[in-house]
Amino acid sequence: MRQIRLKQAVFAFMLLFVFFTFTNAQEIDLKKLDKYIKNAQKQWNIPGLAIAIVKDDKVIFSKGYGVKEYSKKGKVTDKSLFAIASNTKAFTAAALSILVDEGKISWDDPVREYLPYFQLYNPYVSENITVRDLLCHRAGFATFAGDLVWYGTTYSRKEIIERARYIKPTYGFRAHYGYSNIMFLTAGEIIPAVTGKSWDEFIKEKFFEPLHMITTNTTIRDFTESSDIALPHHVVPGKEPILIKYVNWDNIAPAGAINACVSELSNWIRLQLNNGKFEGNQILSEDQIRIMRSPQIMKSVSKWSEQTWTSKHFSAYGLGWDLFDYHGRKIINHGGGADGMISKTVLVPEENLGFVILTNSINYLPTALMYYILDDYFAAEEKDWSTVYYGFYTEGIKREQERMAKAEAERNKESKPSLALKDYTGSYRSDLYGDVQVKLENDKLVLYFVPTPMFVGDLSHWQYNTFSIKLRNIYSLPQGTVNFVLNDKGKVTEVQIDIPNPDFDFTELKLHRIN
Repeated sequence: MRQIRLKQAVFAFMLLFVFFTFTNAQEIDLKKLDKYIKNAQKQWNIPGLAIAIVKDDKVIFSKGYGVKEYSKKGKVTDKSLFAIASNTKAFTAAALSILVDEGKISWDDPVREYLPYFQLYNPYVSENITVRDLLCHRAGFATFAGDLVWYGTTYSRKEIIERARYIKPTYGFRAHYGYSNIMFLTAGEIIPAVTGKSWDEFIKEKFFEPLHMITTNTTIRDFTESSDIALPHHVVPGKEPILIKYVNWDNIAPAGAINACVSELSNWIRLQLNNGKFEGNQILSEDQIRIMRSPQIMKSVSKWSEQTWTSKHFSAYGLGWDLFDYHGRKIINHGGGADGMISKTVLVPEENLGFVILTNSINYLPTALMYYILDDYFAAEEKDWSTVYYGFYTEGIKREQERMAKAEAERNKESKPSLALKDYTGSYRSDLYGDVQVKLENDKLVLYFVPTPMFVGDLSHWQYNTFSIKLRNIYSLPQGTVNFVLNDKGKVTEVQIDIPNPDFDFTELKLHRIN
């Protein structure tokens, strides 16, 4: 009898432990969060940011911090528009889910059924890649492969997709996760192929209008002088923020062109947390919500990640959403990075909790705040995630500075170019990208990226037949190198560009001389 009572007591204690483990917090200390955000904003020197938090279908916090433009008086509010960049991808996946429910497409339909001109690196992949494959980054490409084809270029959406055939694979088809903006663009272009409406029109009709997202748009062309807009900035530790221009992302829109405010994005979060329902209207089906949030391809969790986030055990990508576990809950999230803008959307469906963070500079704070808010909600051990991520950030800057210093120390400063400067000039062509031109101006070489008018690089001799390059007025990209390859007759046949950065792979451009 005593053994039975002991077992009952142990069982009761376990129930209480589980209860208190998962219900001890169940709320966010908003006053404390407000103070933390203000301090973190100063730490990162972010001109402005905004955040909104939804709990149980109610907006419990919605606020702006700082200014829309550095050194100006205009304050960021919860109605200030920011570029949400890749948070757009969830809208594109959701839009396609509507067509799936309507029986107009299937997730596993071949893409060429709707876009006959679509081709990739081999015939088998071209014929067999599906809508689902496009939306979960398993085409076989390295992350961001081909992004130079669309960024700031004059190419149309269709022209970008047509050039995708020249992107070289890094992994086997469906064998590995590799984030691809161009594949999401391709998925978005299925919408007009099926409906006759542009992606922009469809997104506005199916989401912006029913969710009362009045000021949200899909192009910076909709900005007016009266628009409440947060402007993008380039920020370097210890220096004042520099205002930079918005870059038009119309040609990659389904992958990242939406501009929105946290006030209106709160309704998007409410829709997601209510399994596709908003104010009584079922906009997305529960079945499709579940599919979009189910792992479609696994992502690796490194030993370092396991040590840094001890409660994280898996990481995956669904359809337009990143997935991982944290404190025993499934976290649905996505980040976004545009020129001078970083954002984060987070959903915890089991807790009816969601939030969005928008900033107008490049930083890691939205991700740091995600972990800070989740830890606070789950009553986990308090950790200053802003400082942790700021350490990651400054360490990255230090490594880049060391790389450049090492390269400078190792170069042969006494070497001379093999040819006269005029002999390096000419046009060089990449099948993937198009042409670059090297011209001689005022006795100096200048490199023009023809499809990308804003990319103009000044060349200075580095060593031998290699020149350093710095793009004019492009603050986010460091100094790189341009190497001219000579044949056995001493003539330039190829140019190799390398501008090390985490977003664009300039070495993809196999540029051969055409004149």
